[in-house]
Amino acid sequence: MALRCTLDRYLLLMAQEHLEFRLPEIKSLLSLFGGQFISSQETYGKSPFWILSLPSEDIARNLMKRTVCAKSIFELWGHGRSPEELYNSLKNYPLEKMVPFLHSDSTYKIKIHTFNKTLTQEEKVKRIDALEFLPFEGKVNLKKPQHIFSILEDYGLDPNCIPENPYNIYFGRWIADGQRELIESYSVKKRHFIGNTSMDAGLSFIMANHGKVKENDIVFDPFVGTGGLLIASAHFGAYVYGTDIDYNTVHGLGKASRKNQKWRGPDENIRANLRQYGLEKYYLDVLVSDASKPSWRKGTYFDAIITDPPYGIRESTRRTGSQKEIPRGIEKCPESHVPVSLSYHLSDMFFDLLNFAAETLVLGGRLVYWLPVYTPEYTEEMVPWHPCLKLISNCEQKLSSHTSRRLITMEKVKKFENRDQYSHLLSDHFLPYQGHNSFREKYFSGVTKRIIKEEKSNQE
Repeated sequence: MALRCTLDRYLLLMAQEHLEFRLPEIKSLLSLFGGQFISSQETYGKSPFWILSLPSEDIARNLMKRTVCAKSIFELWGHGRSPEELYNSLKNYPLEKMVPFLHSDSTYKIKIHTFNKTLTQEEKVKRIDALEFLPFEGKVNLKKPQHIFSILEDYGLDPNCIPENPYNIYFGRWIADGQRELIESYSVKKRHFIGNTSMDAGLSFIMANHGKVKENDIVFDPFVGTGGLLIASAHFGAYVYGTDIDYNTVHGLGKASRKNQKWRGPDENIRANLRQYGLEKYYLDVLVSDASKPSWRKGTYFDAIITDPPYGIRESTRRTGSQKEIPRGIEKCPESHVPVSLSYHLSDMFFDLLNFAAETLVLGGRLVYWLPVYTPEYTEEMVPWHPCLKLISNCEQKLSSHTSRRLITMEKVKKFENRDQYSHLLSDHFLPYQGHNSFREKYFSGVTKRIIKEEKSNQE
């Protein structure tokens, strides 16, 4: 007879940014650590308080060692919509689960956390005193307690309409904090080598988490730029590798991107970025290469492909080629041939990327990439499709009133076969997505209209 796994309830305190990215990150990390995502809430929306059911505290701790979307996690002892409901909930919590943290040899403190409201010190003390019915036998230690307990009160999301009483009150034992400090410690502002499109540190870690990057993985970025996504993956113990078509960027040559700095320094490159954070041992290499013509032997090499392709706005979309059409029978260019840079349509770029991922990812490996969209025309059918890849999540980050980019996470679920290479041409998704080849023109068209509108309003 199979043993039934008991699940404890935990309270996640979430950060209030990148709201659409939070749920896929938590789901991906729980999947990575063997925990099933079981929730007592149907939807999360914008609330910072999430109640989860998890099989063990170890999984909860592992989750917090990775997440940048969550601030803290608590073992939930009680929950109510009023103080009375909370106290009744606490009285029904099993005493045997409380005792290990309340015995006479232990030290503790109780903290108050309120969302969307500030309490006076007198109000805080009153709330703590009301918990005297709990069997605390240890001593209070405000500086270095062995155990920390928290009362968390939710006053809703509207700062202009704060209720007198909270909508929800929670009480729990603090277990661990998330990795929010990584956003500051890996800030692009402090980084040795940056470019025009260097990825924000917080989003880089979110992408690595969506990709389920773990120790000893091999992670690849085919549009590596200055290597920001490699840094996030290397921080989690993965070996990193990348390519880019831009010779100067790969070798750290040419004009600098920083203000008041004309040229890049002699040691301003991707390897130096990883060295800056003590991650150089995870750096495999970065090559000058064209993503439209990968020079890989057939095989599965990568546990994750995490990338931010160019959209044609601050970085051009380019591939190598010849102005003269090369006859189909010739597979190799003459030695004297110097490739020139040609335009690379967005639809071609993303379908090449999906094909490459389907060929080179291990089964269960993930592709995480940004897809630019013109918001008024966007539909889900415009997300590129591939028979070997399953869509895991699709999160939006707004860029302007009329454009956004979507973080697409896909997982390889089927072994690649030669016939899969052109299957997208038969897909209903293909023709709608080709409309985004004009994303650049639509982007700047919107910018021009906005400037004209602002000028008119200033003249009135």
